[in-house]
Amino acid sequence: MEDQKIIGTSNRRDFIKTASLAALGFTLLPTWKGKAAPSDRIRIAHVGLGGMGNAHLGWFANLPEVEIAALCDVDSLHLGQTKDRLMKIHPDRKVDTYADFRKILDRKDIDAITVATPDHWHAQIATLAFQAGKDVYGEKPLSHNVKEGQMMLKNLNKYNRVFQMGNQIHAGENFHRVVEIIKSGAIGKVHTVRLWKTGLAPEFKEAVPQAIPKTLDWDMWLGPAPYTEYIPEKCHFTYRYFLDYSGGMYADFWCHIADVVYSSIQPKGLKRIVSRGEAPAGIGDAPKWLDVDYEFDDLKIFWTTVPPNVPGAEKRGIGAFFEGDKGTLICDYNTKEITINGQTMTDIPEIGKTNPRSPGHQQNFVDSVKSRIQPESNLAYARELTLPMHLGLISYRLKRELHWNADKEKFVGDKEANRLLSRKPRKKWDLA
Repeated sequence: MEDQKIIGTSNRRDFIKTASLAALGFTLLPTWKGKAAPSDRIRIAHVGLGGMGNAHLGWFANLPEVEIAALCDVDSLHLGQTKDRLMKIHPDRKVDTYADFRKILDRKDIDAITVATPDHWHAQIATLAFQAGKDVYGEKPLSHNVKEGQMMLKNLNKYNRVFQMGNQIHAGENFHRVVEIIKSGAIGKVHTVRLWKTGLAPEFKEAVPQAIPKTLDWDMWLGPAPYTEYIPEKCHFTYRYFLDYSGGMYADFWCHIADVVYSSIQPKGLKRIVSRGEAPAGIGDAPKWLDVDYEFDDLKIFWTTVPPNVPGAEKRGIGAFFEGDKGTLICDYNTKEITINGQTMTDIPEIGKTNPRSPGHQQNFVDSVKSRIQPESNLAYARELTLPMHLGLISYRLKRELHWNADKEKFVGDKEANRLLSRKPRKKWDLA
């Protein structure tokens, strides 16, 4: 991971930093205990209130130094249900509700937002929030395309904001321990990593436009994506199986398990991408299944939809298998096995704990809002992690091998592929 970047002080509060931690770039800061005074609370608004948005609500509502000041969703049914849920947690607090996130960004009293909208809105909302002086906790994947990630990073740096991507595995003990073991050199120099996530895209048999529900602002739900008539399967949870909005199972899970690879060996010099996949039957167009080969300067990464033929993979629905010149390591979210010289173990106790442990993924974000030290899954890191996923989808869409210039962040001699690195938003919703 890149060194944490210390950025400018908050526009509303000046928090005292712990000098030694700041000097080392650590994000593990003292966590407040008990009930925080109202003047010391971070005021947060939640944008997007589906399943993941309600997870955000539960996490942040239970942090003592957080006050949830506003809720936003383009579906008034989601908005009302989530407000009722919040009132059960904090019946003594007032919360404002909005259908348009821009009204939240206009408020000077809100410090940060969380974004759990469909993927095609992630980058625009975050970028506008940076410009409005807000910090952002945003769901993965980071953006809908490569150019959007570049835009986010440019604006984060320009406006001195804090960003955490919500890949919660990043805060886990198993994650930290795997990173320590790989970095220690216990399995030697890693030359190959195999990643997988089982499961196929569902089949949506018919595209039947329907009347837009009275509770839903469909035009704003679509936002920067191309206009289409309202089809229920394209909305809310199942949007992820349509390329206008997301990238299917692959885009949904890449950041979860590739995260441990990028934290432990920081792949550099990506130069070749080739995808193999199948389109689903029905109206969905995100891949039914997808396998992708990545070639870096001194590393190969293989993504598959079924577990690879290596020991221990068949019992894991998601996982990473590291192959080094001295041994191997296999892991998922909560388990790991290391094999060296034919001996398999679940840990190597003599390898010390060198990574600062997370106070919790959401607490880490709150601490960073106060300290102005970028969090663990910061934007520079999250963008680097997310980029190969976008390229794998482009190779799938074009049905051919692609060659990448990592320094210029462009495909080599391929105008058609380079056009797919970005997408022009609908004129009405080209906001950022």
